[in-house]
Amino acid sequence: MPEISIKAEPILELGHFVFSNSYLLSLIVFIILLAMAFTLRRKIALVPGKLQSVFELLTEQFLGLMDGLLGDRRKSEKYFPVVATVFLFVLVSNWIGLFPGVGSVLIQEAGSHTEEIKMIPLLRAPAADLNFTVALALVAMLFVQFFGILALGFKKYANKFFTLKNPIYTFVGLLELLSEFVKIVSFSFRLFGNVFAGEVLLTIVSVLVPYAAPLPFLFLETFVGFIQAFIFSMLTLVFIAMSVTDHEEEHENHSAQLAVNSEQ
Repeated sequence: MPEISIKAEPILELGHFVFSNSYLLSLIVFIILLAMAFTLRRKIALVPGKLQSVFELLTEQFLGLMDGLLGDRRKSEKYFPVVATVFLFVLVSNWIGLFPGVGSVLIQEAGSHTEEIKMIPLLRAPAADLNFTVALALVAMLFVQFFGILALGFKKYANKFFTLKNPIYTFVGLLELLSEFVKIVSFSFRLFGNVFAGEVLLTIVSVLVPYAAPLPFLFLETFVGFIQAFIFSMLTLVFIAMSVTDHEEEHENHSAQLAVNSEQ
């Protein structure tokens, strides 16, 4: 049975830079998405064809989903590029990791000695590498902070975490600051754990029963790949919605609404 490694294996070493098999596949995913974007952009027409109609329908459904959380179509359209890009990148990364040849085409590991030749997969699912999920989580959370500062201003946004109004608010602010770092960890390990576990499951089943048995698990992992991409993008959207909301104004509006309701 092929060796199962939590760490992504190096296929090329350029000085201190290690080019891993998961990094290679993530570059392939990036090129695929870039090519799709340029192709679809050239084919956009005033009277949409079948393919454009499908993408417009999916875009409208996605925006409608965002409207339910943000409550404003303008906000949905503003944050749509980031949330949709995260969804597509994770989805394609997960699905392409299930293609034939990914994990089964072997090459010699970079840096292996002649007497200790070690064969490793040429390609590995990007999300099965913790480095990939951590980097993606960092990028997502940087956008969350950026949108929060952009919506509220730096001073008001910083007051969410650093305030001296009273000891309780100070403690709560520090907890919220800590939670921003915990989100990165949660983001990273949730995606990595699910995708890596799926790879291990498919590898074991393929070795034990190599023909028809892996098919149900392959379909299951296809569904899991979609769900994980959806969850990752929706959590990004939830964190953006939280960051662009002024808690004090929200509390005042809620108190005013309660007062109106009590008068009625």
